[in-house]
Amino acid sequence: MNKKSEILEMGEKAQKASLALAKLSSRKKNNILEAMADELDARRKEIQAANQKDLVEGRKNGLSAAMLDRLELTDERFTSMVKGILDVIALKDPVGDIMSTWVRPNGLEIRKVRVPIGVIGIIFESRPNVTVDAAVLCFKSSNATILRGGKEAIHSNRALALAIQEGGEKKGLPPNAIQLVQTTERSAVKELVQLEGLVDLVIPRGGEGLIRAVVEDARVPVIKHYKGICHIYVDKDVDLPGAVDIVDNAKTQRPGVCNAVETVIVHKDIAEEFLPMLANRLISKKVEIRGDSATCSLIPEASPAKEEDWGEEYLDLILSVKVVDDINGAISHIDQYGSKHSDAILSQSEVAQKQFLQEVDSSTVYVNASTRFTDGNEFGLGAEIGISTDKLHARGPMGLEELTTYKFHVLGTGQIR
Repeated sequence: MNKKSEILEMGEKAQKASLALAKLSSRKKNNILEAMADELDARRKEIQAANQKDLVEGRKNGLSAAMLDRLELTDERFTSMVKGILDVIALKDPVGDIMSTWVRPNGLEIRKVRVPIGVIGIIFESRPNVTVDAAVLCFKSSNATILRGGKEAIHSNRALALAIQEGGEKKGLPPNAIQLVQTTERSAVKELVQLEGLVDLVIPRGGEGLIRAVVEDARVPVIKHYKGICHIYVDKDVDLPGAVDIVDNAKTQRPGVCNAVETVIVHKDIAEEFLPMLANRLISKKVEIRGDSATCSLIPEASPAKEEDWGEEYLDLILSVKVVDDINGAISHIDQYGSKHSDAILSQSEVAQKQFLQEVDSSTVYVNASTRFTDGNEFGLGAEIGISTDKLHARGPMGLEELTTYKFHVLGTGQIR
């Protein structure tokens, strides 16, 4: 069977599975999810052995440290992945929720009701935990899933997908509700995103190159974010030690992820005191600082930033720093170079906080907190399907509700128009 026929068959199977999923009760789905979690835990050593194969091949192929970090299933991450399933079990099932209801003058009762999207294709790179997170969230919201991971995680993804499929089947998981594309050929991605009428939505997770390729080829709706160029603006009215702690966390806690800060913008009135404090902390953690002329004059170890640095998603221990005259300069910079992902203001001024919240057009805007919280688990949404910088139909971290759409139930008593 050629790749086109193979992907087409997967789409047809997924469509049939979506009809079966729509009939499952919340209790039934939770029982299936519990079985998936148990099976994953039981196969931990087997799955981590598969992950080690990917890591060995990744090192041979010259994957960056950031990519290898995303790829590795440490004990802590494995435990968190299993716990993520249990967290999703505890979440309220959105399917069937009545979002609103009203009665027309003619007596028609109209209800706006949450329903599954149908079939969702997830295309992702590196992070094998996405195999589980995506499948679990789609399943809880009664969507069939077609997963296509990157070649760098193929052994991990196969082991994970098999575990949740076989674990779920023990408690009644419908056939083909969760499918993994077994091939790593790029042509499979193009075929998947062109399955009009079979795939209802595609969510790509990975680098900008992957996402743009998906968008260019897609004939079905795509929810995405191209880059995570996150900013922190340090205002003049700020607790300086606290600001250093927040920037440090946002940059160094896990630099290879999309919600890590890439640019810090500093008010000129505190730059002379704040920047040496910040540099002292970050340089001790091997962070390379690239700054404008004002920054370089205050941080001797900093190198001059180039124009392209302001729009760069480093995903590494590199930080660009800029000094501005006021909050308007900070907002202007974010508007020009930002990716509408996550941006923060550190300030004790309620006026400045309000302006920043209102004027920064990003999916997630923070006051006095690290950008590293842009995450489904941290937002209480359970395991995360992805982060959207789009405005239709979902924005920011996507949980269960974002994997549903709605339809109208219209209840009449014989009305005619």
